[in-house]
Amino acid sequence: MATTKKYWKSTAQLDDSNKMVKDLEQNEFASDIPTEEFLGNDQAMEESNTSRRDFLKYVGFSTAAASLAACEGPVIYSVPYVNQPEQIIPGMANYYATTIANGYDYASVLVKTREGRPIKIESNRDAAFRGNANARVHASVLSLYDNNRLKTPMIKGVESTWEELDQQVAAQLAQLNGKELVVLAQTYASPSMSKIIAQLKDTYSNVRVVTYDTVSEDAALNAFEAKYGNRALADYDFTNAETIVSVGADFVGDWQGGGFDKGYGKSRVPKNGKMSHHIQYEANLTLSGANADKRYPVTPTEQKLILAALYSKVVGGGANVSLSDKVAKSVDQTAISLKRAGKNGVLLCGIPDQAAQQLTIAINEALNSSIIDTASPIMTRQGDRKSVDQLVSDMSAGKVGALFIAGVNPLYSYNDSDAFAKALENVALSVSFASSMDATAAKVDYVATTPHYLESWADTEIKKGYVFLTQPTINTIFKTRQLQETLLKWSGNEQSYKDFLKETTSSAGASWNQSLQDGFYTTTASDVKVTEGEVKEISNAAALSALANAQKPSGYELTLYTKTGLGDGSMANNPWLQELPDPITRTTWDNYVTISQADAGTVGVVNENVANGALDGTHVIVTLDGVERKFPALIQPGQAAGTIGIALGYGQTAGIQEEMQTGINAYPFYKKGVAVQAVTVKDAGGNHQFACTQLQNTMMGRDIIRETDLATYRKGNKDDFNPMPEVSLNHIGTPVTSPDVDLWDSFDRSVGHHFNMSIDLNSCTGCGACVIACHAENNVPVVGKSEVRKSRDMHWLRIDRYYSSTDSFEADEDKKDGFDGLFGDNGSLGGFGELEIPADNPEVSFMPVMCQHCNHAPCETVCPVAASSHGRQGQNHMAYNRCVGTRYCANNCPYKVRRFNWFLYNGNDEFDYHMNNDLGRMVINPDVTVRSRGVMEKCSLCIQMTQMTILEAKKDGRMIKDGEFATACSNACSNGAITFGDINDKESEIFEVKKQDRMYHLLEEVGTDPNVMYQIKVRNI
Repeated sequence: MATTKKYWKSTAQLDDSNKMVKDLEQNEFASDIPTEEFLGNDQAMEESNTSRRDFLKYVGFSTAAASLAACEGPVIYSVPYVNQPEQIIPGMANYYATTIANGYDYASVLVKTREGRPIKIESNRDAAFRGNANARVHASVLSLYDNNRLKTPMIKGVESTWEELDQQVAAQLAQLNGKELVVLAQTYASPSMSKIIAQLKDTYSNVRVVTYDTVSEDAALNAFEAKYGNRALADYDFTNAETIVSVGADFVGDWQGGGFDKGYGKSRVPKNGKMSHHIQYEANLTLSGANADKRYPVTPTEQKLILAALYSKVVGGGANVSLSDKVAKSVDQTAISLKRAGKNGVLLCGIPDQAAQQLTIAINEALNSSIIDTASPIMTRQGDRKSVDQLVSDMSAGKVGALFIAGVNPLYSYNDSDAFAKALENVALSVSFASSMDATAAKVDYVATTPHYLESWADTEIKKGYVFLTQPTINTIFKTRQLQETLLKWSGNEQSYKDFLKETTSSAGASWNQSLQDGFYTTTASDVKVTEGEVKEISNAAALSALANAQKPSGYELTLYTKTGLGDGSMANNPWLQELPDPITRTTWDNYVTISQADAGTVGVVNENVANGALDGTHVIVTLDGVERKFPALIQPGQAAGTIGIALGYGQTAGIQEEMQTGINAYPFYKKGVAVQAVTVKDAGGNHQFACTQLQNTMMGRDIIRETDLATYRKGNKDDFNPMPEVSLNHIGTPVTSPDVDLWDSFDRSVGHHFNMSIDLNSCTGCGACVIACHAENNVPVVGKSEVRKSRDMHWLRIDRYYSSTDSFEADEDKKDGFDGLFGDNGSLGGFGELEIPADNPEVSFMPVMCQHCNHAPCETVCPVAASSHGRQGQNHMAYNRCVGTRYCANNCPYKVRRFNWFLYNGNDEFDYHMNNDLGRMVINPDVTVRSRGVMEKCSLCIQMTQMTILEAKKDGRMIKDGEFATACSNACSNGAITFGDINDKESEIFEVKKQDRMYHLLEEVGTDPNVMYQIKVRNI
């Protein structure tokens, strides 16, 4: 049957008496329009009570004309090519295959360049592994044009030259006198880097490499090394998975480097009546939990008990654990589901404990799981936190004569950064290979300034046997030099790193030119050096005993995590990522403590929405072993009681632009690189202003998300799970698609191209890659925290996150009928209480929403100057030069997808992000207009891309193949959630998708006839 659940974005919407929510649903503008800004008075803007009528007077045609007449047009100087490069054709894009490997994100990508400028990142779909770019990878192109990057090498904090730096470093290296030269570096997983380190060791006899992963995977690495003799991580392909069980692993997010969502998305689409069944046990509400069929909020301690119980039921062992009735029953069902799936089942574990990771390996071996790949593991995490701790001790003892720091920032990310800084003072020679004056670079003697990866050569063995190449897509913008080039030089090798890399590739039996074109090559010989030293394997019996006897600590259990936007914080200076709403909380520009509703009442945490819908909250003080930090607190539905969560990656100041110095540094709580810690939490009062989008652009509780269960879907009766909305015609229910109730006269759309887009709610994980891709392709401006808080974000594409709860008569009756007795999880006393607290464990749905490009568009009929019009290809157009900013179109749009451009973001120091300096503006796509203030803007279905495809086919004199038409968001979606194409092509994928029973249009009862369709979400419950 069709869903009858209640959907909500915020707990405030569960309160029927909440006046603020009602006001937001009924009023276009929740607060007065600050029209005094147009008169140049910032203070008056904040205090304005000017009416809408007065506003229109101020910006009427006569005033606008007078203002334009008084302005002097900018002078733009064009510099022609003296000798135009052969490969560059003005107006045409070039693409280069390359690889990002920054220590946290690893992916094979294509880089779009225009006139020699990289402007866009695309996934490399030819790559067999890790060819999908996440939101951070898409945003990494903007970091190339960061004006805060170092521009020369630095000596003692002063700009210098490479000649002088080389001379001084060489002189000090010659005076090591037997002390160690230590290279503290990220995981490079690079065959050529391994050879360079070998040469460095030949030149300087006492060289040690310490690998430091900012976000540690030590427990999993230790377990894998103990079992398989290789310091690496298992790979997973969920494409054919039947049962996926995760205990504390956010594998849809950043767990173990991420990249698993592509196969996961495929497994979630019902085919032939089958789809994967996903069960999640976790403390924080993560992307994995949000996409799960069954989710159980449990503490990290309970996760250990659950894993012990699963081991006993799947492998055997007889562990006696104490779990609540509800969780114990779920574990029984989960074990049955895993054993039934057999080789198509898999267990994932995110518990930072070697015993837990070893039992996970044992369970997967017992299942003979084909989902897991241990023969060709992932090589991108090889860190060892114990060796980092030992390095700090050795530095303090004066054993280290020289320290090279590459790709990491320990004075920010090491949990005891003060101890590291103090130990660093005992090192005679310290060199940081960094691209910005970060906290570590500011404290060392020398900074050997490194380029961006888009200016670099490299190789990376992301997966054993698969080496991915990095090539420069632009000449170095500043006087920078690669780490590898510098180490070769300091080792006495004058060969260029490019030639060295070419030799390394050829020695592996690969063709250099072909590998460079493809972006990767395969090899049977692996030169990657893993961490030295053996890890002892714990017996399964000992591991089981340790987990079964886990005791809950006093206070709260903290789970540290990384956000989809900022990750480990290495790209904190990127405004696209700062303004990307978190998929779960919908909050930007911040990190915070996530806490459950029940614990919030105990601690005294309060969240409230103010008059304009913005979210405010109080603070808490979190304490661990004497370390205190004050954080804002956000009440998170689905957070396990007795736990809190904090995102890493925030709180940087050194080398960070002031506007991007956001949040609080949580790394001091990352003790020994373990993400779970026992902490105390107390109320700190105060008031924090969140920039949260969860109540913005609400669609007033209409039939938006459609869901059904797999059993109903299997029956095949579309009217049961996807009924067509009806309207009344002469008091008779009539399908909204009937011509008898259509108020529009349609034209013939069968001639030429007609574009449609389909969004599969089953495949969409809410990852946000499409949002960043849209920013890059369409020059969408960043507006900053204060403007987002006023609902003025400019995202052309948003991903709405809806919570749902059993808030319907049918569901409530079913629940009440199932009560048994008074007490227990299924007793009426606890059961009725659960009915009253839907925020304890809500189901979550994600819905990407952009302009629906309606064939019967309400916006077009109300525009007084015909700025909004419809094209024959199905796209709703915006003529910016015509738009006078009346915003009638936004009022009349039922989908709330239009954005009013309040300010001039380009070249405006008030919005100091990337459009106000010449370097930052190099990322701008010349095919898309940079909009000025006072106009409406919205999704165009990337008309510049569709027209380029048509023109290319015309030049070649050929028909367009299915799959050639694309938009920025459809290209970015590696999960296959977004399908785009020509609906008039009867052989196209989009034509087939439109015929599916799961297809529906958003708010179809309004009669807008959109060209964007959705596939209803099917849950395998």
